[in-house]
Amino acid sequence: MPLLELDQVQVRFPLVGGGWGRPARQVHAVEDVSFNVEAGEAVGLVGESGCGKTTLGRAVLRLVEPTAGRVRFDGEDITALSRSELRKRRRQFQMVFQDPFSSLNPRLTVGQSLSEPLEIHGLAPTAAARNTRINALLEAVGLHPDHAGRYPHEFSGGQRQRIGIARALAVEPRLLVCDEPVSALDVSVQAQVVNLLQDLQRKRGLALLFISHDLAVVEHLCKRVVVLYLGRVVEIGPTPAVCRDPAHPYTQALLSAVPTMDAESGRRRIILRGDVPSPVDPPAGCAFHQRCPLAEARCRVERPALRELKPGHWTACHLAS
Repeated sequence: MPLLELDQVQVRFPLVGGGWGRPARQVHAVEDVSFNVEAGEAVGLVGESGCGKTTLGRAVLRLVEPTAGRVRFDGEDITALSRSELRKRRRQFQMVFQDPFSSLNPRLTVGQSLSEPLEIHGLAPTAAARNTRINALLEAVGLHPDHAGRYPHEFSGGQRQRIGIARALAVEPRLLVCDEPVSALDVSVQAQVVNLLQDLQRKRGLALLFISHDLAVVEHLCKRVVVLYLGRVVEIGPTPAVCRDPAHPYTQALLSAVPTMDAESGRRRIILRGDVPSPVDPPAGCAFHQRCPLAEARCRVERPALRELKPGHWTACHLAS
């Protein structure tokens, strides 16, 4: 049984409007998304800015309430839990946020930030036990125990992100949702944080849902990849297969933008025409048809369903084969 199951998850945000007999409009942030994450598996969730990645990641943890669909964790439907029941389960799944500075309380020392989840979940009943756990957490993410007495502003961006990871690990979760955890960091620091996540995943058996717009990072870290466009899944598959032989035109365009040192790779840059449609008024048919260089008449009226082209490799495209 998968650790995490998303079944037709939908998230819509109402807009102020309507009146005069007109229905209120909605932002279609996430539409009918379904995929699984196995225990100990790293799955990448990729797409350009505004495609719904962060909203979906937050919906998985119910930081944003799904409008429809189901999210199951270890077989339990967490979308049906009350707030008090959900709080007890939250120890099992945690989030690492994009901005390591704004996600830490500037008035708390690092030690206090790490102590808080231990106290809430009753994992260290005494101050001595908490200090021991805090020191171990800091060492696990490559920081010194002496850093526990410092404040967030005294650290670099990469160090703050390590603190954020340590705080997420404090309650010994089984799943980490990482929301673009390296996008705000320098390139050299990005590699350190990605390698840290990879080491922690292997040593602790963590499952990762790694949200990113950078396919190169996802290729290094993740076993499988889910590609989103305008809130919909357009491709799912093993990362090597998707990166070597992308089936959907949108995935092909994303991969063509990844820098390469190989001048003889033969990769051709694909420039997409037009802009991403508004999620308030998504197009009929395939969501990508207005920008797709291969679109046919059928694509404009008939929404493609996900279909399996090869074992484990799925795409939502009428023309893929």
